[in-house]
Amino acid sequence: MKRRVSIGLAVVLVLAVVGVIIWGRGDGTASSTATVRGVIGSEKQAFFTDQRVVDAFARHGLKVEVDTAGSRQIATTVDLGKYAFAFPSSSPAAQRIQRDRKVTTVYTPFQSPMAVASFEPIVALLRANGVVRRGAGDYDVLDIAKYLDLAKAGTRWDQLPGNTAYPARKNVLVTTTDPRESNSAAMYLSIVSFVANGNTVVSTPGQEAAVLPSVAKLFLDQGYTQNSTEGPFEDYLSAGMGKTPLALIYESQFVDRVVRGDGSIRPDMRLLYTAPTVYSKHTLVPLTPDGDRVGQLLATDPELGKLAATFGFRTTDPKLFAEVAAPAHVPADLVDAVEPPTFETLERLLDAVGKQY
Repeated sequence: MKRRVSIGLAVVLVLAVVGVIIWGRGDGTASSTATVRGVIGSEKQAFFTDQRVVDAFARHGLKVEVDTAGSRQIATTVDLGKYAFAFPSSSPAAQRIQRDRKVTTVYTPFQSPMAVASFEPIVALLRANGVVRRGAGDYDVLDIAKYLDLAKAGTRWDQLPGNTAYPARKNVLVTTTDPRESNSAAMYLSIVSFVANGNTVVSTPGQEAAVLPSVAKLFLDQGYTQNSTEGPFEDYLSAGMGKTPLALIYESQFVDRVVRGDGSIRPDMRLLYTAPTVYSKHTLVPLTPDGDRVGQLLATDPELGKLAATFGFRTTDPKLFAEVAAPAHVPADLVDAVEPPTFETLERLLDAVGKQY
């Protein structure tokens, strides 16, 4: 009898141990979970901290933790030795990291074109003055060449012919972030320098010197600028047309709010695309094997792709973005898009502008 009891207890103990092991491995969230730390552009923080994204990574045995920094800082001053991946918001910064760290593989799981958030009365006024026109598809664009002409002349809003909607005594300028700190300002500089350089990517010191006076004016004449795109976008949403008639943003910010359906995008708000525009390509540079796993999952996992689309990002599968972003009525593709300068050229331009503050 005692022997049977002992055998029974041993069997129960073995089953209990096996059960604990199976439970620990079952969903990949216990003992088999690997913690992976990365440094990212701040535009993606809400995505990585969303519980649905956290759970999706956990199902693949990963706990992804992130710190934020500007794309320029990630490429130049951040100590990447303590991270498994770097995930700046621009391809030039990623290329610099890739070259410095001798990494052969990178991932670009999502991207977002630069855009301008505005209001219907402003769009109508600029259309009447030839600055806004229809793009290659069913969407409005801000003609950067015409805009640069206004900025060069120092044109004020109240000097625009037929302006009864916004007779403000301030210059016609797109509100941007600080070019010394923000990736979106660097993308804006890529756009305006391209047009100022005769519709050619700036690539030589001579071209840099030639475009610098006109592009620097676009930043300096704004006065104070904020260091994150969230700043001008929040001003646009809350303070309205009076403070921010034209705000440079990532398309993803506008789409995110529309998809959210929180009422922050009102009926008179409009999204313009710059002509030309630049895509902010969120490029992940893996620094360890676990960092590479994160990149692979972001680029290939349908669940993570759909979640990225809910935050307004254009994903590697265009259908995912099209389905999720349908309420925002954004174009499926933008034909008039150009590439930014190399990292080194962009850095020199940004530094030159920064020295004039």
